[in-house]
Order: sequence, then structure tokens, then C-alpha cells
Amino acid sequence: MKIYSKKNIIPIVLGMLCTVLVHADRGEDVYNNICSQCHQLYVPNDQLVKNFFESNNTLLKLKAPTISQISYSMKQKIGDPREDADIQKMEVSAFIADYIIYPDKQKSVLNPNIGKHFKTMPSLKGKLSTEDIEAISNFVYDYDMKIHEEKGVHNLPFETALKRAKKEDKIIIIKATAPHCRYCMKMEKEVLLDKNIVNLLNKEFLVVDVDLSKDTLPLDLRVRMTPTFFFIFVNAENDKVKIKRIPGAWSKEDFLDILKESIAAKKKTDS
Repeated sequence: MKIYSKKNIIPIVLGMLCTVLVHADRGEDVYNNICSQCHQLYVPNDQLVKNFFESNNTLLKLKAPTISQISYSMKQKIGDPREDADIQKMEVSAFIADYIIYPDKQKSVLNPNIGKHFKTMPSLKGKLSTEDIEAISNFVYDYDMKIHEEKGVHNLPFETALKRAKKEDKIIIIKATAPHCRYCMKMEKEVLLDKNIVNLLNKEFLVVDVDLSKDTLPLDLRVRMTPTFFFIFVNAENDKVKIKRIPGAWSKEDFLDILKESIAAKKKTDS
């Protein structure tokens, strides 16, 4: 058995990090050079809904599904989202590699009402190396998460949110979620990336995301279903908190109303 010291572990870790970064850059290069001819990276979900379900793809006239659509759909249809994330990533990568070489509409993971608007992509056999296929597979798999990081609300640890809530006079929202909860994913995709909701959350709230498969809720909170949203109103003078529980998934309009009602309730309490 080989024994590693700090001296020889550091180069190994740096080497692994460089490999990840190289694959990320290579995946983006493959997208830009080949995939971007047909696939856009991201279109907001409300525009996609109007385009496919109201306008028969005449609004956006997309040649192919967006990378974010593909990423999200594969995570729902390939493998088991309740299992280890690395295992699912390998399963998704294997699916992408197979589809790139042997495209077949019967394999599609898209909603049939969306997929019907697109022709089967041509095979890229001989056009991509094994390394290129691995890189673009990782790029596509990770893109859905990248969109959430770029366009969503930054999540905080609870203790950090608690300190900031006292200082900034904001409301804490604790999201209780689970990786296998399709309603949690629906909220993330359709509601919590909405520009109006993101702007209001950034202005008036501090968000704590608790994955119940990994962590426990603070303040001895309990849930019977996911997602559940806890609105925490902090009294900066005596550290007492008031808690409002809102279970379930909501439409953009309803969730925006919930946020506005919480802001109004806080102002009434403060006055």
C-alpha cells in the first residue's frame, strides 16, 4: 500500500483540479465549435412554455432543444436522482456518448410535445474524439447547475443568514428540499429562476437551502413534505424569531404573492 504525505498529495490534488478545468474548457470549446450551430445554451422557462405550448415553436423557431433543457431532462429520465450523484453523472455521460454516435428519436428524453418540433440530429461519429465526447458530456450534465448558480439566488448557511438578517433587517427563507423531489426541481426551474422573483429575493430575503438527504433543519423545524418554505422573521433586539411555514410547490404568480405578503407582514410587525 502506498503511503501519501502532504508533500506528494498536493501535486495530486492540483493535477485533479487541472484535469477538471481542462475538461470544462474543452467541453465549452466543443459546444462553441459544433453544438452551437443548432443548440442555444439557455432560454428562460416562461419563454420556452410560450414557444412550445402556445406558439408551436413559431416564437423562438429553435432548431434544437437548449442545452439547459437537455441537461434538466436527462437528470429526470436517466438513472436514479435519489442515488449517488457521481453514479448518475456516469449514466448520463454514457447516454450522451451513445446518442452522439447513434442518434435515435426513440431515445429522446424530451417531453414529446417539445421533441416533435425537432429532427433527429446527425451522427457525429468520426467528428469527435473520445476526449471530446467526455468533455461535452460533462459540460451538458453540469450546465443545468451552472444556470442556477448564475441566474438564481445565492444560498447561505443558516448561521450566516441569521447574522445578516439581524444586520440587514431581512427575512430568512429556509427551503427544505430533497434530491428525488420532482416538485422541488419544478420550483427551481420554473419559479426560482424567474427574474422578478430573483430580484425580490435578493432585495428583501436571505435564502437557506437545506437538502434533507444530507442535512437537518435548524431551529428544530420539521417537515412532512418537500418542498416546504419556512419564513423566519428575526427580532434583532432580543434574537427571538417568528416562523411561518408554507408547504408545497407554487406557480410564479402565487409565490410572488407569498413573498409580497411576507414583506408586508414584516413591515406591519416592525411598525
